[in-house]
Amino acid sequence: MQPQATSLAALSAYFKNDYFPLTEKEEQALASRFTERSIKRRAFLLQQDEICQYASFVVRGCFKLYAVDQSGKEHILQFAVENEWVTDLASFYAQKPSGVYIEALEPALVLQIKHADLLDLFTHFHKFDRNFRILVERGYIALQNRILQSISANAEERYQNFLDQHPHLANRLPNTQIASYLGITPEFLSKIRKDRVTKV
Repeated sequence: MQPQATSLAALSAYFKNDYFPLTEKEEQALASRFTERSIKRRAFLLQQDEICQYASFVVRGCFKLYAVDQSGKEHILQFAVENEWVTDLASFYAQKPSGVYIEALEPALVLQIKHADLLDLFTHFHKFDRNFRILVERGYIALQNRILQSISANAEERYQNFLDQHPHLANRLPNTQIASYLGITPEFLSKIRKDRVTKV
């Protein structure tokens, strides 16, 4: 489906606010290569063993990117909400089967671009190459910081870091989802929250 003007405006504002702003010609190129897609709650953008065909920009809603281990336990690697991207970069760029799932936690609206179309933008409009390189670099830094947190911080410190990094998600997500992201049980997260209230 062709993108609506409001969705394209959100994507354009994203680049204007955080990256190199786009010219009118670049915005037209963007509009011609992105498609709009509505996603129901609990529907998948990607499932394990599929090849990730799209990079997805979240216009509205919330997604989780997660892996499932051999015992069936979920391990959430990323949450993505409005004005954020959610993509399995390894599968998207290599065009190989994915090891993760991307699932909607709420009814959502995304703008998507195919792998070939994104490469075409990189070739013909170098600003997109620079913008997406910065985007990937920031994502790598965030992932590195999260790995460091997981090996050097206790559960309460990891929860505080989650609140610092994602204050808008604390009351938007159920305990089970946040606990999976932090690598603890929902019961332990409830205890941490209760202890924090008691200390205030």
